[in-house]
Amino acid sequence: MPRRAFFVLSYHRNKRRFDASINQLQLTMNQQVKIFDTTLRDGEQSPGCSMNLKEKLEVAKLLERLRVDVIEAGFAVSSPGDFEAVQAIARQVRECTVASLARCVPKDIDAAWEAVKCAEAPRLHVFLATSPIHMEYKLKMTSEQVIERTAEMVRYARTKCPDVEFSCEDATRSAPDFLVRVVSAAVQAGATTINLPDTVGYTTPPELRQLLQYVREQVGNEEITYSVHCHNDLGMAVANSLAGVQGGARQIECTINGLGERAGNTSLEEVVMALRTRHDAFGCDTRIDTRQIFRSSQLIYNIIGQSAPLNKPIVGRNAFVHESGIHQHGVLANKETYEIMTPESVGISTNNIVLGKHSGRHAFETHLLELGFRLSPETIEICFEQFKLLCDKKKSVTDADLRAIVTHNKTAELLHDESDWTLDWFAVHTSNFTTATATVSIRRGDRKFKAVSLGDGPVDAVFAAIDSIIKPPTHQFNEYSVFSSSEGKDTMGEATVKLLYNNVNVTGRGLSTDVIEASIDAYLAAMNRLYRALPDEFGKED
Repeated sequence: MPRRAFFVLSYHRNKRRFDASINQLQLTMNQQVKIFDTTLRDGEQSPGCSMNLKEKLEVAKLLERLRVDVIEAGFAVSSPGDFEAVQAIARQVRECTVASLARCVPKDIDAAWEAVKCAEAPRLHVFLATSPIHMEYKLKMTSEQVIERTAEMVRYARTKCPDVEFSCEDATRSAPDFLVRVVSAAVQAGATTINLPDTVGYTTPPELRQLLQYVREQVGNEEITYSVHCHNDLGMAVANSLAGVQGGARQIECTINGLGERAGNTSLEEVVMALRTRHDAFGCDTRIDTRQIFRSSQLIYNIIGQSAPLNKPIVGRNAFVHESGIHQHGVLANKETYEIMTPESVGISTNNIVLGKHSGRHAFETHLLELGFRLSPETIEICFEQFKLLCDKKKSVTDADLRAIVTHNKTAELLHDESDWTLDWFAVHTSNFTTATATVSIRRGDRKFKAVSLGDGPVDAVFAAIDSIIKPPTHQFNEYSVFSSSEGKDTMGEATVKLLYNNVNVTGRGLSTDVIEASIDAYLAAMNRLYRALPDEFGKED
């Protein structure tokens, strides 16, 4: 073969390989779906789910370890507290994009930019409603004014930040042709991500898929990332988000445990595991470290004072439990008969190594690392002391007990303040034929306070004794519940107390093998939060 012909043939062969490599790279990039987590913005708007600055920072660190692509840290202009939280998260998070929401108003965009500009990768997320009902009754704007405002404010946002996301609020109830005009205006003005939200949870999977395909085809810019943000009012948020992916969306907006306004948002853990488990159906995946899912879910539930429903997919207590004899037989023969994913894939350990009173601190710390907990030396010491106390009360301490101890203490650490009331000791006398009597001693700093009270049962009596000491405002009990943290009659009880006063919702949790002690700790935790929110309302005589 002539030398020139050899080089020409070699060039074309290498070029084909190069082109194939580029095509494969593009395919790989197209297959990745970004996870935009809005737990700290939309999730926190859920009643009773508000968080303080320490809690928000802890959640942001959790999301970074989970490897979400974008953290929507809040709505910076809504309050000084929200601005401070967004800015603090932007300063600390290095591995994710940090976004702040803003209306199509200059002052909103200015506040959002001031809050996120120190981030490693900042994003401005601006939105404007596009449905007829929103334009007429909320915005009081014509369709032409909406298009004009969209272009103007996206252009303004781009002067500050190169990464701008535009959301067409209530997109699924908007006219498709008008939606195309708005999206085109936003793209021409510099938007890099377009979000088509199902704001009220109204659409169905086929409708959302068709809408995504139609808008993408009509706008015609392949460089734009399309996103979906689905609410769960009809129980279809996850299904709709997955349909959006099939329609070309490459970003899903979701929250841990599906938290959010009304019935909530797309559940991060469900949509991520659906993409991972059914890659054959969707051809897409995320960069999420799924082994962090269970711990992330548990911490969020602890912070907001809730527990996962037993049948909650992925993270519920029954998600990997088989009671039916037929199912048990199949699982014992081959787990894949009835399990489409493994507990380990979402961070649930099945080794369940039992530690006891003779286990040392090193073994304790090593096992916590195996469970995925990386704690400060101070927190490890507190948890180890509680573990030793628990060993004296229980025959065996399981992984479920350890997870309960750690998550409870991490939550308590986030809420701790030197001025908090804490339990010193208590004594209760009760029976089914006498009025319950409780004596409670609580501390505040170096001082101790004691009170005796009667009540309709032991819990009512101890709560009444506490009230007589700290004199809280007359409040409403939204919830009082006690759940077991693991199996067995000697298990620890997790008590939850939710209080409401003057539109302020607070939650407290307690953990103990004694459910009365757990209840006292939960009630004091809730009272401490209420006091920090409304200190002037305490100490008054009704």
